[in-house]
Amino acid sequence: MGIAIRKESGQCLPPPRTGRVPLPIFMADIECLPDAGEGHLYSLPNHDVLGVLSSTRNVVQQGEHVWINPEQIDRLSRQWIEAMQVGTQDATPPTALWDTRYHFNDGTERTVNWVLVLDALNFCFWAEKDQPRWSIDYKGEILNGYWAEAAALKRAVEEGIPLWDAEYLSTISRETVANIFRGTPTAPIIPLFEQRVHNLHETGRVLLEHFRGQFVTAVEQAQGSAVQLALLLAQFFPSFYDVAVYRNQQVRFFKRAQICVADLHGTFCGQQWGAFTDIDQLTVFADYKLPQVLRQYAILEYDSSLAAKVDNQELLEPESEEEIEIRAATVWACELLRRSLLQQGYSMSAAEIDQRLWVLGQQLTAVRPYHRTRTIYY
Repeated sequence: MGIAIRKESGQCLPPPRTGRVPLPIFMADIECLPDAGEGHLYSLPNHDVLGVLSSTRNVVQQGEHVWINPEQIDRLSRQWIEAMQVGTQDATPPTALWDTRYHFNDGTERTVNWVLVLDALNFCFWAEKDQPRWSIDYKGEILNGYWAEAAALKRAVEEGIPLWDAEYLSTISRETVANIFRGTPTAPIIPLFEQRVHNLHETGRVLLEHFRGQFVTAVEQAQGSAVQLALLLAQFFPSFYDVAVYRNQQVRFFKRAQICVADLHGTFCGQQWGAFTDIDQLTVFADYKLPQVLRQYAILEYDSSLAAKVDNQELLEPESEEEIEIRAATVWACELLRRSLLQQGYSMSAAEIDQRLWVLGQQLTAVRPYHRTRTIYY
């Protein structure tokens, strides 16, 4: 059956997780399947330098646990278009979700480093089954998930912690990190705490070793290319190297690398260090919220065994076939949604689609659970 579309009803291993990743990454690294012309459902764009669409397509065509329902994709695209036509939904969503209540932004190089820190730690906020979520009290408002992370990092800056200082980050203590992410009195510790400490140390160390302590150096090296900056992140920062192996084939997602670039674009409103000429070449940021929303809209469907695991909130192993298929199907479902909108005269980037779905995920009630995988990649 595969993740394949439901119409009627050479070994390549990833590099080690530590040390400098032996990149750069180019299309020559990806084994691409031949296209059957422009009408082919899974035809690739002319440029896929990231290799995300190329490598996830292999999973989509081979998978056995997840599939995509194209009729529901067309249905959702029509719903969005109708909503935009009657004015109940903006044709273009706000630039990123850069709510200044929770994000630090002083307009300088410090903000660029702060955004890198934000996305170095932007993963895995969910709680174990029947357990309370990690949450913080920020200026009288109780926040959890991503908003709690962003606000905790902004709070840290307000309390005098120099999260933009690479030297400081490279040796930041566990005690300081624990204080930064201190929660409400009844909240558990933030998930994957030790991994977050490690990522902070890595961020500072790599900035010092390769970029003179400033992420703006990397931005400038990318020369206005969102894709090249994402690849640079994956090359030099091992914790951003979001790559799996599926049946001896490398599968690339680069979720946090891409979202870091998109966050810079949003932070600086597409100007200065957020100016990229190819921002539209980013894919969606495959995490656990997007497939939850796509499943709610019947765009993604799981086989009975996987559905039971997800609905019972059982853990899926990182880089298991089921987990990889969910993420790969998410990437391609959103790409097909983008194409469906375009065919009806509405141009929307994958990043904008990602944002819409993420916002929908915050608004949905009585929604089925998301899949649970303990990982630093999303």
